[in-house]
Amino acid sequence: MKLTPSHRLYGLGAILLVALTICSRNFSRIGEPSFFIPLAVAGVAYLLAIRELLSTPEFPKRVIVYGLVLSALWHFQFLRMPPGLDDDIHRYVWDGRVQRLGYNPYVVVPSDPALAGLHTSETRSLNNPEVPSPYPAGAQLFFRAVTSIQESTFALKVAFVLCDLAIVFVLLDVLRRTKQAEHWVLAYAWHPLLAIEVGGSGHVDIVGVLLLLVSAASLVRRWRTVAAISFGLAVAVKFLPIVLLPLYWKRVRVREAALAAIVVGLLYVPFLEHGRIPIGSLGTYVQRFRFNDPVFATLERMTAPQVVAGLAVLVGFLTAIWMRRKSADESSDAFAWPMAASLLCAPVVYPWYLLWLLPFLRSISKVPIMVWTLSIIPTYYVWHLRIVGRPWLVPDWIMLLEYGSVAVAAAIIALRRFTRPPALQ
Repeated sequence: MKLTPSHRLYGLGAILLVALTICSRNFSRIGEPSFFIPLAVAGVAYLLAIRELLSTPEFPKRVIVYGLVLSALWHFQFLRMPPGLDDDIHRYVWDGRVQRLGYNPYVVVPSDPALAGLHTSETRSLNNPEVPSPYPAGAQLFFRAVTSIQESTFALKVAFVLCDLAIVFVLLDVLRRTKQAEHWVLAYAWHPLLAIEVGGSGHVDIVGVLLLLVSAASLVRRWRTVAAISFGLAVAVKFLPIVLLPLYWKRVRVREAALAAIVVGLLYVPFLEHGRIPIGSLGTYVQRFRFNDPVFATLERMTAPQVVAGLAVLVGFLTAIWMRRKSADESSDAFAWPMAASLLCAPVVYPWYLLWLLPFLRSISKVPIMVWTLSIIPTYYVWHLRIVGRPWLVPDWIMLLEYGSVAVAAAIIALRRFTRPPALQ
C-alpha cells in the first residue's frame, strides 16, 4: 500500500504530538537530554511536514482540521505546566501589578527594598530585578489588562495561547484571500517553538505577532486604517517590526500613518515621567545584555554598542526597501526577511524572538529562515549551563551549528535557482 501525502502528514502529526507531549513533561529540565531528544524528534518531524506542504499543491480540509486539533492538544500539554527556566513572565506579572497599584514600571526597580511589600510569590523570582522594565507601552497595558482579571502567570499564558489561536484564524483568512493553499496554516501551528514559548514559557511577543498579522491581513483587504493602527500597536508591543515600515510605503496614506502614530503616542501617556517618554531599561538592554549574537559581537569590537544596534535596525530597513520593490501591494510574503535580517545583527537573539517570523514562512524562498527557527533550539542548552554554574554564553559549537545550518540551507536554495531551468524557477 502506497502512502499518500495525507497519510504521511497524519503520521508526522502523530509523531509531533507524542514528541512534544514528552517534551512538556520535562519542561522543567530545559537543556537536558530528556528535554532535547523529544524536541529534536519534533524538529525533524516538522521539517518533513514542511517538505510535504511544499510538494503537495493542496490537502483535503479534514487533514488541516486534524492538524489543528493535534496542535491544540500539545499546546494544552505545555499550558498546564508551570513556566520553565525562562522567567520573563514573572516580570510581566510584576509590571501589571505595579501599574494597578499606581506605580510606573519604567521607574520602579523590583529589587528596591522599599518595594519589598509589593511582591508576591511569583514576582519575587523575576529576572534582572536591579533594572526597571524594558517593555514598550503596548505590552505594559496588555500586562495590566490581564492581571486585572487574574494576577498570575497562568492567566497570562492563557491569554497568550488565545492570541496564538487567533493567529490561526487570521492566517487562514490571509491564505484564502491571497489564493494560497490553506494547509500552510500548519507550517505555523505545528512549529515546536510555539508550544514551548507560548504555551510553555509564555512570551508577550505572540501578542505583537497577532497584531502584525492583523495588519498584513488588513493590507490584503485594503483596510488601510486598520492596517496602520494594528502595525503601530505591534511596534508598541515589541520594537522589532519597526523595520517593516518601508513595506507600508504607498500602501498606507499619510493621514492613516499619522493616526497610527497618535494612537501609539497615546499609549505612552499613562507612563510619562516629567513630560518625557520613558524607555525604562532599554538603554541598559542594548549596553549590557548579550545572547547568541555572533554578528553583533564582531561589530562591537570596532564601535559602540549603540552604533551596532542602530546598524541592526538599518539592515532591516534596507532589506524592507529592497523587498518592497519586489513585492505586490497585497502581499505579506516580504515581512519575514527584514525582521530576520535585523535579528541576525541584534545583541540578543532568544528563540522566542523568531516567533515574529512564523506566520510569514510559506514558500521555498523562506526555507533558510525556517531552518533558523529550528537550528536555534540548541541554544536552550545555555539554560542548563546556568543551573550548573557555567557562564550565560552560547558555546561556539552551538552557534556554528545554528548559523551554519542557515548558511547551508541558503546555499542549497541559491544553487537550485542557478541550476534549474528558468521556466521552473
